[in-house]
Amino acid sequence: MGIFERIKTQIFGKDGGPFGDNYFGQKKEAPAPQQTPAPAPTQQHAPAAPAPVPAAPAAPAPQPVDPMTAIERIAQQKGNPPLNWRTSIVDLMKLLDLDSSLDNRKELATELGYTGAKDGSAEMNIWLHAAVLRELGKAGGQVPETLKD
Repeated sequence: MGIFERIKTQIFGKDGGPFGDNYFGQKKEAPAPQQTPAPAPTQQHAPAAPAPVPAAPAAPAPQPVDPMTAIERIAQQKGNPPLNWRTSIVDLMKLLDLDSSLDNRKELATELGYTGAKDGSAEMNIWLHAAVLRELGKAGGQVPETLKD
């Protein structure tokens, strides 16, 4: 699993939030299996046509989730540690209990297509933070308009 996938998992849960079942720790209930009643026996010798099976209701489309709201909730659950996660990739990774080492940030930069020097510079870190939020938006989350492509 790549670094971005770990970030997404930490924000939206192992089942992916809007990408799966676990958003803010809430589990969706599995729909009850539809049972078709057995046709009543008939006196006729001709085979009875099978009863039509009602179509299963379509699952509602997942609603976009604001990753910033999800991250804010994580910060609140952790007692709002003194981290600048809103602008810092290092602090965001720390909040999500991920290794924020330069090696991991280099790997994340490679995953997300960063073409500059992978030296841990402010430029790289600012780009990474914005890119992570943009990618969360592409995966179905809502992100600030300034970060949309």
